[in-house]
Amino acid sequence: MAYNDDAVLAKLSALNESHDSIATAAQWIMFHKRHADRTVALWMQRLRDSSSTKRLSLVYLANEVTQQSKARHKDDFLVAFSPVIAEATALAYKGAPAEIQNKLRRVIDVWKDRFIFEPPVQQAIERGIDELDKARGTAKANFASPGIGGGGPSVPAELTPLVTSYTNVSKLNLPTKTAVSTANQDFEKVTDPSTPVPSAPVYAARLNGLLKSLASAEGAVAECVKARKGLIGELEKMLSASQEALANDERQHADLMSRKAETEEKRREIEQAIMRGLPTHEASQSPGNGASKTPEPERPEVEALTPPPVEAFTPPSVEALTPPPVHDEPPVPHHAEEDRARSASSQGFQPPAASGIEMLSALASQYQSIPVSANGAKKRRRIDGDEFPDLGGDDGIDADVAEMLRKESNGSA
Repeated sequence: MAYNDDAVLAKLSALNESHDSIATAAQWIMFHKRHADRTVALWMQRLRDSSSTKRLSLVYLANEVTQQSKARHKDDFLVAFSPVIAEATALAYKGAPAEIQNKLRRVIDVWKDRFIFEPPVQQAIERGIDELDKARGTAKANFASPGIGGGGPSVPAELTPLVTSYTNVSKLNLPTKTAVSTANQDFEKVTDPSTPVPSAPVYAARLNGLLKSLASAEGAVAECVKARKGLIGELEKMLSASQEALANDERQHADLMSRKAETEEKRREIEQAIMRGLPTHEASQSPGNGASKTPEPERPEVEALTPPPVEAFTPPSVEALTPPPVHDEPPVPHHAEEDRARSASSQGFQPPAASGIEMLSALASQYQSIPVSANGAKKRRRIDGDEFPDLGGDDGIDADVAEMLRKESNGSA
């Protein structure tokens, strides 16, 4: 198959991770070593447009070609891959799954152990991978922090263009550093006076590789400059909008302060008018200081509040407050009362008629009360050993009492 761009792209498109596919493509590419620079340029273009799995296959192809060239002491592809291999590995490593990243690291370790590339190139490759790992760790930490991830508030709409520009600058920062570092190292290596000048074909190839490295670094820096200008433009827009908002806020603040001062002055005038007893409309039409031409009336005289004098009071003596003694009469014996009643009846004196209740009380008092003793369920009253007292034929009622009962019953009839 003749060599052309379509043939190279066809070989790269049909590439997979199998060893046979990679070895076959590597043999065809190495056969056309005269076109090493063009092949590497097409390889880099295809790598940028591929997925993570396809990029891994392309890196495997570069590994096969460079190792075969190193073993055969052919520097064509080593010189062609040196300016772009650091950027290519970083591009394949960035955003790839962990499994693919581990495979890429093993390839880079093989290059380091077998000294496939020059030390500056190898250092640039490892530095790019390490920076990606650090950036990924920072991104994870920021994602876990509040305000960026985990349910935090989203970015305001006003900051979206600024965030987009800043993201573009961050993405271009690492490839630009890698490309510039590689270009500077290649330039120092080729232009070092202490390095012996190789043969003309080799020197021309190195200069050609240096030009490509410088062109790649120049393009990366140009993209970074463009992204930074866009970021600065967004910042200037935000600054201009903030300055306009600040001027508007300051103007509103001044208006509010003026209105507040005017309102306070009017309130002071109204209060002074109220204190002087003037109508409100007259107070509003009064001069600026609110002074009135009407003289204030004199204050009325206040009568002194003097309490009345206290009259003289003479307290009473102790004898006047002491009550007279009460002489208790000795109780009259019961027998004396009976004798007095009998003497009165003998002299023709009739005592007042007593009620039935009083007579029953008198009869009950003549009997001797016997305490009730508890004897199981039987309780009886005993008087001198007899169950009932002997009341006699006339029931023990005196003649006088019987006469009073008879008269009372006749009177009631």
